[in-house]
Amino acid sequence: MTEFVDNMKRELEATFKEEISVYFDINPHDGLLETHDVNASLKEKLKCLIFIPIISQTYCDSKSFAWQHELVAFNKLAKEDQFGRDIRLAGGNVASRILPVKIHDLDPEDSDLLENELGGVLRSIEFIYKSAGVNRPLTPSDNPDKNLNKTFYRDQINKVANSVKEIITAIKKNNQKGGEVLKEVISVKSAPSKNLKVKIIIGSLLVVVLLVLGYFLIPKLSKSSESVEKSIAVLPFINDSPDKENAYFINGVMDEILNNLQKIKDFRVLSRPSVEQYRGETKLTITEIAKKLNVNYIVDGRGQKYGNKIVLRIQLIAANNEKYLWGKSYEQEIHETNDIINMQSQIAQSIAAELKATITPEEKQLIEKIPTTNLEAYDLYLKGLFYLRKNNVNDLKTALRYFELAIEKDPNFALAYVGKSTTWSWRIQFGDVQSGEAAPKAMAAVMRAIELDSTIAEAQCKLADLKLYEMWDWKGAESDYKKAIALNPKYADAYKGYAKVLIYMGRMKEAMEQLDLILKLDSLDPNIKSSYGLDLIYFHKYDKALSVLQDVLKMSPKNQIAISNIPIAYHLLGKYKEGFESWELYYNTVYKDFVNVFDKGYAKGGYIGALNLEADTLAAQLKTAYILPTEIAILYASAGNKKRALDMLERAYDVRDPNLVGLRYPIYDCLRDEPRYQDLCRKMNLPFE
Repeated sequence: MTEFVDNMKRELEATFKEEISVYFDINPHDGLLETHDVNASLKEKLKCLIFIPIISQTYCDSKSFAWQHELVAFNKLAKEDQFGRDIRLAGGNVASRILPVKIHDLDPEDSDLLENELGGVLRSIEFIYKSAGVNRPLTPSDNPDKNLNKTFYRDQINKVANSVKEIITAIKKNNQKGGEVLKEVISVKSAPSKNLKVKIIIGSLLVVVLLVLGYFLIPKLSKSSESVEKSIAVLPFINDSPDKENAYFINGVMDEILNNLQKIKDFRVLSRPSVEQYRGETKLTITEIAKKLNVNYIVDGRGQKYGNKIVLRIQLIAANNEKYLWGKSYEQEIHETNDIINMQSQIAQSIAAELKATITPEEKQLIEKIPTTNLEAYDLYLKGLFYLRKNNVNDLKTALRYFELAIEKDPNFALAYVGKSTTWSWRIQFGDVQSGEAAPKAMAAVMRAIELDSTIAEAQCKLADLKLYEMWDWKGAESDYKKAIALNPKYADAYKGYAKVLIYMGRMKEAMEQLDLILKLDSLDPNIKSSYGLDLIYFHKYDKALSVLQDVLKMSPKNQIAISNIPIAYHLLGKYKEGFESWELYYNTVYKDFVNVFDKGYAKGGYIGALNLEADTLAAQLKTAYILPTEIAILYASAGNKKRALDMLERAYDVRDPNLVGLRYPIYDCLRDEPRYQDLCRKMNLPFE
């Protein structure tokens, strides 16, 4: 530690042109003594611009002088002085005048206590040497190649000095007139200073090095019940690139920033589909959009990509008054994946710091995680996501090609395998490929993803989806959904899948508990909301289901779950005229390449005749085209044609139709007493009572 003090002094002298006043505390137990040869007004160790605690795990004492009269006292007084504790730097970032240096990894409890006092995430400069079984302060003689953190002592010393310089420069530029910082930074007493022995040119800089520093254990501060919820919507970023084809990259950056924010437990962050409806919105104000989304903060961004260079402008805005709380421009040459991942993680952590959100070490690790070191593979993956989210058959094929190319570039890229698995699954749902062909490919891809990285919640959820819809393995699916939720407690898709399992198994009370959780997480995601509308039909709440599904179409006019279930809700309500119109709209939209005969059937036999003839016509086309048999079974069941409905359900069983999991759907209630229906339920291990 003596070496650190000496080196820090020399580095500060080399960094500043002007003379500065530096004091190092070598005895944090009793505070500054009368005999010390310094200004008497420094007695409380508060007359300073910057306070640098050295954070250690060796000794913790919440009653120590260091804790009570230095850190806590400085933190309080700095918030009230003429500068404030947090200083806005020239580049737009905000830095605290408390600049911690960490020399040991802390226990989570210690970190939480310290962050509660600081009112935000602990952003320290680390001097930690880590080797197998070793966790100690870094020293000048440590070889960075031997250190697990690859930390270079001299660089960290320089980083501290530069951080100090940044803060002082910002104070001098933004808060002072002329070339000096006021000599009396904080006036502890009204009496004038005595025995001033150190000339202050740019300011009084006090660097306090506390050798015995476990003073960070204090009672955990409780959060005020009146505190503003940290709810955030990340609006779709604007692509200002000269080449509009680069939209996939700007969208990918937006997605990753949103995903990083979702990993912070202090935040409630809306999903991408929830905010997509406001892409290009110009009529509504930020406050109006935030009110519709029920959030308190908006993250707004725009970017350009040309060649391997990206320019981003990100802003954090308070919704109630549209005040810009934080903003920064980034200009980055992208030569490796780290360049873009680091920028995205910095943005998330800067927003967290501005809103005083705590980031746990585990969350920080997830945010800074590098999914692949192959830049080309990462770029192909972003293109795959871009086409996957277009959500139509042709674009799914394009997405699959990009995911497979990404895997060719990096065979160990777990997220690319998740994307590949998702694409195959969606193609089954769209009726583009049969389950027997696609399900094994989807399963192989997701199993490889989990083998490479078992911490990806999306992979665990996709495995659960496959067990549910392709294997009809109810217990296995339930277990894997629970694993996905444990990995990411804010992952709404996992709750959605888990609720479906419970509904299919007839555990309705448990299912409703999961639905309540989903709505608290994100009730505005069209995919989540349409799934909720479908679930309400299972609960026989047809009016409410219809209302929810109609609201979905206002947000997402092409949402297939809403379009396909609205006619069923109308039918179950006995509103056959509206039902007929919505049946016709659905089949003419989703199955437009098939022969549809609703009008002809209605002319001959009214509502029931239309359903029967449409079902017969689609069934005849099964010889040359693929359509999920459950689609036809629903038409027959709605028409009261039990025999043909059961024929189609048995065919669905033979071809592993994924929608057969909904065998307990109320539209099939007319079949409940049929032995063939009950036999199907037994074969699928589903209750039919």
